[in-house]
Amino acid sequence: MAKDKKQELLDKRYLKMADIWAQNSYCKRRQVGALIVKDKMIISDGYNGTPSGFENVCEDENDKTKAYVLHAEANAITKVAKSGNNCDLATLYVTSSPCIECSKLIIQAGIKRVVFTESYRLEDGINLLKRADIEVVQVDING
Repeated sequence: MAKDKKQELLDKRYLKMADIWAQNSYCKRRQVGALIVKDKMIISDGYNGTPSGFENVCEDENDKTKAYVLHAEANAITKVAKSGNNCDLATLYVTSSPCIECSKLIIQAGIKRVVFTESYRLEDGINLLKRADIEVVQVDING
């Protein structure tokens, strides 16, 4: 099997796992999952939700996302920081393209590749990642 085809197959598998992980989110409006893979090992995972110790309610009474809800990427990156591991040269798999704030964290964490399925409504995060020479790949896991 060609290297590109093998990588595409791996990308789809990890994205499917991130999609399953997203189901752990208590958020009603949108559930997002993320995995960080380094040296062919999953070193972290995350999904969008409230910080540790907070009630698992992501939306207010007007169905707006609460300001303190963390994105899946931020949860996965901070989990790595707590573990003593690092994200240098890792790949982030996420079910939705990163926003600008998460993109800043991705750059600072040393992640060199981002693979996602759905596009977020704004492209500023993706544009920032590309500007930082991070490989960005969109993959259709159903295709």
